[in-house]
Amino acid sequence: MTTHLLQAEHLSKTYPLPGGGSHTAAEDVSFTVPEGGALGIVGESGSGKTTVARMLVGLAHPDRGRIAVAGREREPRPPRGRAARLTRAREIQMVFQDPYVSLDPRLTATQCLHTALRLHGKQESAARDLLDRVGLGAREAEARPRDLSGGQRQRLAIARALAVDPRVLVLDEAVAALDVSIQAQILRLLAEIRRETAVALVFVSHDLAVVQHVTEEVLVMRSGRVVERGPTRRVLTAPETPYTRLLLASVPTADGWDPAEAARAREAV
Repeated sequence: MTTHLLQAEHLSKTYPLPGGGSHTAAEDVSFTVPEGGALGIVGESGSGKTTVARMLVGLAHPDRGRIAVAGREREPRPPRGRAARLTRAREIQMVFQDPYVSLDPRLTATQCLHTALRLHGKQESAARDLLDRVGLGAREAEARPRDLSGGQRQRLAIARALAVDPRVLVLDEAVAALDVSIQAQILRLLAEIRRETAVALVFVSHDLAVVQHVTEEVLVMRSGRVVERGPTRRVLTAPETPYTRLLLASVPTADGWDPAEAARAREAV
């Protein structure tokens, strides 16, 4: 019996460059997430965090390493056969930074959920409960993506992901484009969903404040590698590596921001 819901071991991914050579986007990345747990993956742009997220859901195929959900290893490529593909989809779902590009512009919110529910053999009547769960009312239920706000579209994307009862929910910069007040609403929603469903979260973000509020464990990535890991509170209040200290020094706080401190932290990396 496995003690972890999600296991990622030694994930590595290299991409060829147009002019020759290659770029290592992720190298030897390992972590675990328990049922109902939340892991943050943080780092600057180009650190490899989104590549890891894409490997988890199957949008990128690891060159090396393995991924398992509840002890069941996920094959590098989607399996053949409808039943096997649906089973795989129920293991891990992803919510993107820009939900607009992942939503069918022709479908209302209700029709979007009906499509997901029908595909997985569930009653379409569950759509109303899903919309209620994410705080979308009757007006939003009949609206198409273009008629919804950014926060409402993100709520719809979360509802669609939850429609298949996933074991793991991967959120890639899922609140980065939202106003602070809407971010807070989405974060409260995710906390409620975790309590109600025991879904595990992998929260990919450059926003350390958000990660601190959402997760219990965190990985800090730089140039494709994990440079620090541990309990979120410890890592983000008493970091052990110069790079993590640089990330923290680069974030404005309620007490202001000291560019000289950020410059010193950059020199130490």
